[in-house]
Amino acid sequence: MAERTSITAPFRHETFRTLWLATLFSNLGGLVQAVGAGWMMTTLTTSHNMVALVQASNTLPIMVFSIAAGALADNFDRRSVMLVAQSGMAVVSLLLAVTAWMGLLNPWLLLTFTFLIGCGTALFNPSWQASMGDIVPREDLPGAVTLNAMGFNMMRSVGPAVGGMIVAFAGASAAFAVNAVSYLALIGALWRWKPQRVKARLPRENLGSAMWAGVRYMSLSPNLLSVLFRGFLFGFAAIVIMALLPSVSDEYVGGGALVYGTLLGCFGLGAIAGAFLNGRVRQRFSNEAIVRLACLGFALSCVGLAFSRDPLLSHLVLLPAGACWVLSLSLFNVSIQLSAPRWVVGRALSLYQTATFGGMAGGSWIWGLTADAADPQWALVLAAGVLILCLLVGLRLPLPQFNDRDLNPLGTFNEPLLKLDLMPRSGPILIMIDYQIAQEDIPRFLALMSERRRIRIRDGARQWAVLRDLEKPNVWVESYHVPTWVDYVRHNLRRTKADADNTEQLRALHRGPGMPVVHRMIERQTVPLDDTTPLRESPEV
Repeated sequence: MAERTSITAPFRHETFRTLWLATLFSNLGGLVQAVGAGWMMTTLTTSHNMVALVQASNTLPIMVFSIAAGALADNFDRRSVMLVAQSGMAVVSLLLAVTAWMGLLNPWLLLTFTFLIGCGTALFNPSWQASMGDIVPREDLPGAVTLNAMGFNMMRSVGPAVGGMIVAFAGASAAFAVNAVSYLALIGALWRWKPQRVKARLPRENLGSAMWAGVRYMSLSPNLLSVLFRGFLFGFAAIVIMALLPSVSDEYVGGGALVYGTLLGCFGLGAIAGAFLNGRVRQRFSNEAIVRLACLGFALSCVGLAFSRDPLLSHLVLLPAGACWVLSLSLFNVSIQLSAPRWVVGRALSLYQTATFGGMAGGSWIWGLTADAADPQWALVLAAGVLILCLLVGLRLPLPQFNDRDLNPLGTFNEPLLKLDLMPRSGPILIMIDYQIAQEDIPRFLALMSERRRIRIRDGARQWAVLRDLEKPNVWVESYHVPTWVDYVRHNLRRTKADADNTEQLRALHRGPGMPVVHRMIERQTVPLDDTTPLRESPEV
């Protein structure tokens, strides 16, 4: 069955193989750095909150800057964006290593460096995730996302242990230096990758408009909003283990940096197992059932870790936590990628990451404060309760199933030949579409128009309205505005093949001669003394 082989199918593509292998080394370095930063903070301060803020400082930039990074991913060459992000992180990591080696680090300076590395991650992630649809075909996309998660967690199974050994024998500065070197493999692989470039038909959107377009699209996509909210809740609660594991290792398990690394390694091994089980689990259970099982399993792991004082048991309870982590987060990611068209997929993924990593950043801070006020044990128990809440939310906001809606561009729009000589920025533009609808078809027409409104506004229309002629009640008019002519063209180019069904059904209800009549008008809210929009010169015969 195709679904059974989907996890390995992306390896048939050479570009994916090369980049995937390069990310393994980059992820290894990042995890070694995380161990070094987490452990160094325990040597610089006794505050549980400051230890937890190491994790928060790494995830907070993803919440703050991901929307802008998603807009860049959708409007610029993604390869170039990723090269800038990786190069920047390499420089920051090298500076961190030098500063630590010179003994100049203090808690706030360490948080500053980890925050800057998080900024690089925020810039890199949307372009990297959105590139999966450019590297592999749609049918291999779930496998590619799962393999990326599996690759990260393969490194998580060995990286923390390696990091623990490096910190134990060579110090945190050596761990930071390893991370700086690890970026070189991915920088080299990205430099060699030559993706096919499609010449842009329209000028780029400015950053503010592009960000707002992504927010608008997500806000008018109920299924995607459900994924965002569940991702936020899961990230907020599940990050408790990553945030407090240095404290748990130190106070409950009684180990040093090496034991902390092996605990993280067990979490990574569980995640690898979850990745291998992903295909079979998706075959047997609905998306919502998988998320509920993941929430329950992670909650039980949190409780087990909270009350365990045995090193072996503490290691074992992290195995199911890792599996639940990758099952849920990879499912959220695939749901976003398969439910958003290519023109907005970077922004959709960035908003998902904003929600999920925002939850993680907030959770790291809240659970750190809870551990300081009470005890890490009760922070873990309270986080388990939030995971149960995430499970129960699914009763009202279930996760959508994957579907076969074709989100490729419809590609049927031809820019009309205008008689006025418009500039691309001319506007505002008013669009009016005339329909003649029989009385018995009005309920169906209004239902279709309700869906039409969502599609129009989602793709950039403003001031949408439907009007009915008082003297000719069978005449209905759909109207909306766009700011400029280029926005009107972009609005039409965003239509997907899945949207075509709504258009065809509306045309089928139209009882007038020919197709519904479209009026495209440039609006003037004042009366100019001169005509600033001259007639277009007719071509010579």
